[in-house]
Amino acid sequence: MKYCPACAGELSFRKPENDDRERFICNACGEIHYQNPRIVVCSLPCFEDKVLLCKRSIEPRYGLWTLPGGFMENDETTQEAALRETREEACARIDLHGLYAYFNLPHINQVHLFYRATLLDLDFAAGPESLEVGLFGREEIPWTEIAFPAVGNTLEHYFNDLPGGDFPVRAADVILTPKRQRLIRPAN
Repeated sequence: MKYCPACAGELSFRKPENDDRERFICNACGEIHYQNPRIVVCSLPCFEDKVLLCKRSIEPRYGLWTLPGGFMENDETTQEAALRETREEACARIDLHGLYAYFNLPHINQVHLFYRATLLDLDFAAGPESLEVGLFGREEIPWTEIAFPAVGNTLEHYFNDLPGGDFPVRAADVILTPKRQRLIRPAN
């Protein structure tokens, strides 16, 4: 950021009084511009013992498989975001069952939420952000072609929880190591 959205004055990056970190502050009007993590909301659409995956037609991770999801919009709830993203990416209708997993990704200032869901019908198709969509059982999932660590982790937990029918909420942090590898560890 270079200019204040409130008055167009120049910004500086400094610590406001009584704060613990640097922020963009307008030199003219004094407005403090907070930058907060972005929320990514996904669904885990299921039918019997299979899950619906989308092959990405956009970057990042073009051509790899993921669960339907994306950035939450203003003026919508997380549940509305999960429903919308599933319609947009997989043209699918779902019934949400509740939050299943969440991941903190501090290295990219994001929080990812995953809602367990049931497909209401098998009328799904690739949306504009998907090359293809399909239902996959545990053994059919292209595990080496999963786009994001949080998606792979969510799928592993789901298939482990499925036989017992108990789906506790999972929480983890995705940490970038010094060698730029992503490490998933349980959240504190």
